[in-house]
Amino acid sequence: MIEPLLVLLAGVAAGALNAVGGGGTFVALPALVAVGLPPVAANAVSRVALVPGAVTSAWVYRHELAPVGPTSTKSLTATSVAGGAVGAGLLLVLPAASFAAAVPWLLAFATLVLAFGRHLSTALTRVLGRPVGMSGRAALIGQFVLGVYGGYFGGAVGILMLALWGIGFGLDAAAGNPMRVTQLAAMYLSATVLFLLASDALSAPLLLGAMLVGAVAGGFAGAHLARRLSARLLRGVLLATAVTTTVLYFLRG
Repeated sequence: MIEPLLVLLAGVAAGALNAVGGGGTFVALPALVAVGLPPVAANAVSRVALVPGAVTSAWVYRHELAPVGPTSTKSLTATSVAGGAVGAGLLLVLPAASFAAAVPWLLAFATLVLAFGRHLSTALTRVLGRPVGMSGRAALIGQFVLGVYGGYFGGAVGILMLALWGIGFGLDAAAGNPMRVTQLAAMYLSATVLFLLASDALSAPLLLGAMLVGAVAGGFAGAHLARRLSARLLRGVLLATAVTTTVLYFLRG
């Protein structure tokens, strides 16, 4: 029973991180791999398990949603759903060895975005003298690309969303967080449908159930705590987790 308990705790942490600022994959995926699941199966199980937590967080934020730039909430959500489905399809079609080899580099990329994304946005704004302008069409194209990334891997996709919206529309991270959580849920939902139909996500029902229960609890609590805790402290914890996980993945070869 030790392994399900560890996965349950990882689910709580992952759900809370996704609700607060993103990065639940940094906890969920390594935890499932550590208890013996292959990387592709672990990715599918984590995505399915984190959906209820993401939906729970989105429900908590339901009264705080605001459009992102000129895009409507419906068009942005539809784009996220489509991108998530395409990304999940790529994960299922491409060889498992390709994903296993790509994981450390995907983690490294997400870690760099987490560490320096805000600085890049600030630097571009300073150089241009104003936030970088972005049309509604460009925003939807960018959202689709992020949806594909979210369906395939998902590490720090929420952070990438906030970076895109901050650079494109000058949107404050706090103001964009409710929409970020909602779009994360949309990406995960579409990916989950494919994973349940075509992957072996149900091959470890005990682990899936443990992470799912933990993610719901973490998602609910994290969405409420996000309004109270220091954003700087939370970002520091997330960055430390991301760096540690990335280094360990490279060391294990």
